[in-house]
Amino acid sequence: MTSALLSLSALLTASALAAPAAGAAPHNDRPAGVPAGWERVAGADLTHITGASGRQQSPSASVGQQPLSGSGRSASAPADESGPLAIKSVRNGKFTATEVNYAAPNTGVLRARSTAVTGAWESFAFEWDEAGQTYAIKSLANNRYVAVEKNFTGQAQNTLRARSTTAGGWERFEVFHNEDLNLYAIRSTLNNLFVAMENSYTGSLQYTLRARSADVTGSWEQFDLYNIVG
Repeated sequence: MTSALLSLSALLTASALAAPAAGAAPHNDRPAGVPAGWERVAGADLTHITGASGRQQSPSASVGQQPLSGSGRSASAPADESGPLAIKSVRNGKFTATEVNYAAPNTGVLRARSTAVTGAWESFAFEWDEAGQTYAIKSLANNRYVAVEKNFTGQAQNTLRARSTTAGGWERFEVFHNEDLNLYAIRSTLNNLFVAMENSYTGSLQYTLRARSADVTGSWEQFDLYNIVG
């Protein structure tokens, strides 16, 4: 009996030494909370990537038109000093617009509903904050920062809406890039959820952008970013 107990004790000790400690970090180089295949984009890297991709969109250009290059505003300036960006949903192939004419409480809601970049409605400035390592997204349609409406209820909860005059916790985002897909994902730091385009919604909130996904599951959370030139 004593011999058996000693053997069991030795086995348990060996197992404890071989097992990873509780709470130990996983053995990979990917930071916690970053989806597989995606990398966080910081500062001027955003403009560098969008410029290198050749994705530029001229106002009033057809969605089917080839990306423009070699004309208009430079794409190599820092993101918070460069020309605006357009956000196109991969899910429905449409550009995001700020609904400035919507009545309260949905004034300034973001919807992927435009077939072309017609002007300020589809134009956004991505402003990098070095201290917080996050972006604020400003709509050039009304010069308001995009906030996540965490206190909205029902299907409108976590809607993205351009309604803030300053950028605080509600207005902070992380941007991720997938090099293989050459696509982007956007995550709110308010609720740590990724922005999705609500393709299945009906009525005035169809194609609304909402911070509601725990991961990048597919085209719902994937976007193209275009430099707007001309």
